[in-house]
Amino acid sequence: MVKVLMVAEKPALARSLAGILSDGKASQRTTHGASLPLLEYSGTFRGQAAHFKFTSVRGHMMEVQFPSKYNNWDKVNPFDLFAAPIELQEAESSKGVGYALRSEAKGCDYLVLWLDCDPEGENICFEVIDAVSSVLNQRGGQQIFRAKFSAITPTDIKRALQTLEEPDKNVSLSVDARRELDLRMGVAFTRYQSKFFQGKYGDLDSQVLSFGPCQTPTLGLCVQRHDTIQTFQPEPYWTLDVQIAVRHSAVKLNWSRVRLFDRTVATLFEQQIKMAKSAMVEFVQSKEKVKSRPCALNTVEMLRMCSSGLGIGPQQAMVVAERLYIQGYISYPRTETTMYPRNFDVKSVLKELQGSSQWHTEVQNLLQGELMSPKGGKDKGDHPPITPMRLAKEVDLSGDMWRVYELVTRHFIATFSPDCRYLVTTAHLDICGEKFTLSGQQLVSPGFTAVLTWMSPETNTVVPKMQKGEEYIIKNVTLTAKQTSPPGYLTESDLISLMEQHGIGTDASIPKHINTICERNYVTVQAGRTLVPTNLGVVMIHGYLHIDHDLCSPTMRAAVEEQFRLIAQGKRKFAYFEKSIRLMDELFEVNFTPLAKSGKNLSRCGKCNRYLKYISAKPQRLYCQTCDETYSLPHNGKIVLYKELRCPLDGFELVMCSTGSNGKSYPLCPYCYNSPPFENMAKGSGCNACINSLCPHSAINLGVSPCVNCETGILVLDPVSKPKWRLACNSCNAILSLIQDAHDIRVTKELCECGASCIAVDFHKDKSPLNKGETKYNGCIFCDDLLSSMVTFKLGATTHPMHRRGRGRKKGGRGRGRSRAQRQPKDKMARLDQYFV
Repeated sequence: MVKVLMVAEKPALARSLAGILSDGKASQRTTHGASLPLLEYSGTFRGQAAHFKFTSVRGHMMEVQFPSKYNNWDKVNPFDLFAAPIELQEAESSKGVGYALRSEAKGCDYLVLWLDCDPEGENICFEVIDAVSSVLNQRGGQQIFRAKFSAITPTDIKRALQTLEEPDKNVSLSVDARRELDLRMGVAFTRYQSKFFQGKYGDLDSQVLSFGPCQTPTLGLCVQRHDTIQTFQPEPYWTLDVQIAVRHSAVKLNWSRVRLFDRTVATLFEQQIKMAKSAMVEFVQSKEKVKSRPCALNTVEMLRMCSSGLGIGPQQAMVVAERLYIQGYISYPRTETTMYPRNFDVKSVLKELQGSSQWHTEVQNLLQGELMSPKGGKDKGDHPPITPMRLAKEVDLSGDMWRVYELVTRHFIATFSPDCRYLVTTAHLDICGEKFTLSGQQLVSPGFTAVLTWMSPETNTVVPKMQKGEEYIIKNVTLTAKQTSPPGYLTESDLISLMEQHGIGTDASIPKHINTICERNYVTVQAGRTLVPTNLGVVMIHGYLHIDHDLCSPTMRAAVEEQFRLIAQGKRKFAYFEKSIRLMDELFEVNFTPLAKSGKNLSRCGKCNRYLKYISAKPQRLYCQTCDETYSLPHNGKIVLYKELRCPLDGFELVMCSTGSNGKSYPLCPYCYNSPPFENMAKGSGCNACINSLCPHSAINLGVSPCVNCETGILVLDPVSKPKWRLACNSCNAILSLIQDAHDIRVTKELCECGASCIAVDFHKDKSPLNKGETKYNGCIFCDDLLSSMVTFKLGATTHPMHRRGRGRKKGGRGRGRSRAQRQPKDKMARLDQYFV
C-alpha cells in the first residue's frame, strides 16, 4: 500500500476536500508542531491501494526578507537595499508548518498539492515541495502532482484527483519576481520617507508612510480625481424650462439646445418663447430598445457590484466570497474569465437553484424554454466564471454571506435570461422655431431584470397620447441660471474599474491595495463608498509628482505586470527580470537625493537658460533646479563643458564626454541624449550618432566610414583629439589614430571610390611630409598611400571593408551619418521590454 500526502492551502479547505474524497469517512487528528488538521483515510491512487494523509498550510510558508543586519532603520542606508541580498524566511503566521509537513511526509511515496489554482497558490506549491521533497521515499517516475479545480463539489474534486498535472515552475517564478521587486522598492522607499517626514512632523497620523508599486499608483488615481475637483472652475449656464398643459396636467418639456453659456442669447430665446401661446406637435416616435443581459461574473465585476450595490468594501467582499467557496456554495472567486466553458452543465445548476422561493419563478421559466445562450465574454485561460454550486437559503447563511451569495446567484441566472426590452416614446414639439421633446419609457419584457431588479430601466415616465399637429397651451416659461459642477470623488467601484483598466494589481490583489491605502490613512471611505484622500495622501502624491511622475504613474505598473505575465508564460528567463532591480538604483537616487543642494554648475539649460547642475555621484547626471528635470549622462567618462556651444535643435549647451587619453571623446546634447530627436537615433546617443545635417558635430558632418571592427557603427572624427588626431567608432571601442601633430583636420564632402569621406589635412610647416613646403593635402585614409601610412588601428581588424570584400562597400551606399541603431519603440510597453531585456 502506497502512502500519499495531500496538502491544501487552508485548514478549512483540507477538511472539505478530505470529506469529499473519503465520502465522509476520514479520521482527524492534529499535526505535531503547528496544530494543523490531519485527516486520514484509505482508498486508491493511480490504480494502487493507498493510505491518504490530508493536511494544509496557512498561506505562504516563506516570506522574502532582507538578512537581519539590514533591519536597523537607523544604520542601513535605504539605497543599499537595492543591492542587498535577500533570503527566504519562515513566515510568522506559518511557524512550525514546515516541520509539521516534513514529519507527516516521512515514509510517504507521493505528494499531491491542492493549493489554490492561482499564481500565489502555484508559488506555495513549490514552498511545500522544497520543505518535503527530501524526506519522501525515493521511487521511480513522477512523485509530485498538482490538482487543478475550480469548485468544492464532489464532481469537480474527484475529477481533479483523476486528472493530476505537474506544478508550473514558470508561474511560480513570476510570483518570486513580483515579491522581490515589491520588497526592494517598497521597503527602500518606505524607510526613507518614513524616517525623513516623521522626524520633522508630529501630526502625520500614520505610523508608516508606506510606498508600494501598486498601492501608490492606486492612491494616485484617488488624488488625481481630488485635484480635478479642487481645481475645477464652475462656469455659469442657463436652461430654458417650459411647461405645457396636457389634459389639465402640467408637463415639462426638454429643450433641444439643453443649455446655453451666453446669458444674452438665452434671454432672447426666453422672450421669444414667452411671446408664443402654444406648442405644436411635429411628430411622435416610438422605438423598442434592448438592454443586453450581463456576461458571466468574474472577480472584478463581483467586487464592483458588491461595493456599489451592497455597500460591501472590496476586501470584505473577497473574504466573504472565499468563505462561500470553502463551504462549497460558489465556485473559485478569483478569476478574470467571463465566458462559460463549452461543457458547462447549466441545467443541472438551475435545477439545484429552483428550490428557493427567491428566484423559483425565474429559474422555472428558463428550464421550460426561455433558456438563452450566454453573452460572449473572454476566456483568460484561468478559472471559469464565478457561479453558485449548491442551493443556500437565507436561514443557512447570515449577513454579508447571504447577500454576496444572493448577488452571485441572481447574476448567474441573469446571464441565461432573455434581454430586457422596453419602448421609448418621444414627442417632438415646436415653439416659434425652437425644438422641444417629451420622452417616456414603457417596459415591454423585463427579461433578466426580473432577477436583477436594480438594473431595470426607468419606466416611471409615460408620454400622454399626442397626435401630429395638435397644439398645447404654454403654462410657464422660466430661464434658470445654473453652474457646471465638478465630478464626484471616486467610488470603490470606479477605482476598481480604473485599476483594471491600467493593469494595477491582479484580480486577487486589487482589494488588498485599496484596503492598504485606507489603513495608512491616505484615504477615507465616506458616504456612498466614495474614497476621499486625506491631507496626508494628497501631500504624498504631490510630492511624488514633484520628484518623478513614474513613481505614481498607473502605466508603469501595468508595464511591469506585463513582464510578470511573460515570465509566467516562460517567455522571459528570470535572470532577465532581475536586471531591472539593479537598474532601479538610478531612479532611487535621483528621487531621494536633494539635487538642488548637490553638484556644481556646468552647462546651461535650453528651456530656461539657467545652469544645469552636474551630479558626479553614480549614475552621473545633470539637474535643472528651475525646470525640476534630470538628464542622464554616460555612466563611464569624464564630463566637461564643450566650448559653450549649443545644440541647434533645442538650445542646450553641449558637454564633452571623455574616457581618458587612450579612449575616445565625443560631444553630446543633454536633451537629445535622453530624448532622441529622430526615430532612427537610439536613446543615449551623442552628437557622433546624430543625423542632423545642420549640426557641425553630427555624424553626418564628422563621419568618415563604417567601422572596421563592429560593422554596425560609424568612424567619426574626434573633434578634441588634437594634436593626436583620431577617429572613434560611435558604437564600439575601435579607434583609428590619424596624422600626429597636424595643425588641423576636417572631413570634406568629397567621397572616395571606396565609399569613405575624404579628409583635408593641414600639416605643420616644419613637419609636413609634402614637397616644397606644402602643408595642405586631401585624400582617403584607406586608399591614399600617404595618408594610409599614417593611420594606426586600435581594437579590432585593421583591414578596410574595401579590401576584404573587393571594391566598394556592401549594398546601402555611403555609411556616414546613416545611424543603424535600433529604432526606439513607440509604445511604453515596448520601451520597458527593451529596457528589461
